[in-house]
Amino acid sequence: MKSFLRLLAAVGTLLNATMAFAADPLVNVDWVKANLEADNVVFLDLRPEGAYLAGHVPSAVRSQYGGPADEWRVKVGEVRGLVGTPEEIAAHLGKIGISNEDHVIVIAGGNTSADMGAATRVYWTLNYLGHDEVSVLNGGMAAYLKDQDADKKPANPLEKGVVEVKETTFLPAPRPEMIVTAEDVEAMAGDGTLLVDHRTNDFYLGVTKSGATKTAGTIPGSVNLPHTWTTVNAGGTFRDPDVLTKLYEAAGVPVSGKQINFCNTGQLASIGWFVSHELLGNTDAVVYDGSMADWTHSGRATERKVEF
Repeated sequence: MKSFLRLLAAVGTLLNATMAFAADPLVNVDWVKANLEADNVVFLDLRPEGAYLAGHVPSAVRSQYGGPADEWRVKVGEVRGLVGTPEEIAAHLGKIGISNEDHVIVIAGGNTSADMGAATRVYWTLNYLGHDEVSVLNGGMAAYLKDQDADKKPANPLEKGVVEVKETTFLPAPRPEMIVTAEDVEAMAGDGTLLVDHRTNDFYLGVTKSGATKTAGTIPGSVNLPHTWTTVNAGGTFRDPDVLTKLYEAAGVPVSGKQINFCNTGQLASIGWFVSHELLGNTDAVVYDGSMADWTHSGRATERKVEF
């Protein structure tokens, strides 16, 4: 009996340890401040170099997201914004000091919902590489800098300049099922999977066209849930799940069931996936990586709600 009780206690300890290290999709500023010295926590800053050098979370490393030197996304033919190969991204992670044992906290600028798309896209990419110990700083760096002292200076700890990084090794364990192609979208849509366009309404209607796409409009049969709805006043702070559920209902998007999230190049689509999959628990939600850039350059038809 005592042996059985000891076994139960050991199992309980193991479960508690496992739960303690399960990463929440979102962390707040207080969590960041409480874990500045924590082992195996890496703060990953995605802001432009100038903003990073002027002041960042202590020990934060920087990675280039967006622009010609993007270390996360690549251009293939005429289609830009596609996720890089697991090997390329893994090499980059090792170079900036991120290993498989690290809990990565992704920090975007946080001024707009589109800012947060950079963080959710990197979050999704790390999940694709098989890494689940990752969280997004809710509100981004804007939330971290919001607290001020009596002299209106940042109250939270800041570090300037470049952080010296000890290179390491990151071994990817890709989840190929997370990559959805145009052919997959066609097949899934034919089976009744919901297509959700997370661009703003003008792009969805076909009034505005992105330079990344060949034609205006949306994928036929899709519904529109703008990424701006998912954050408070289109800023950097995600809305609470109960509010998100109401907004999804208003947009005609169920919070369960098969769902393909897309935009122009996959960044804003990752916001929809993050909200559906991570915050609302819809494990059937996926990202169409190539989104409208891939769809239109493959010659597939689009639907314009407004013709002119």
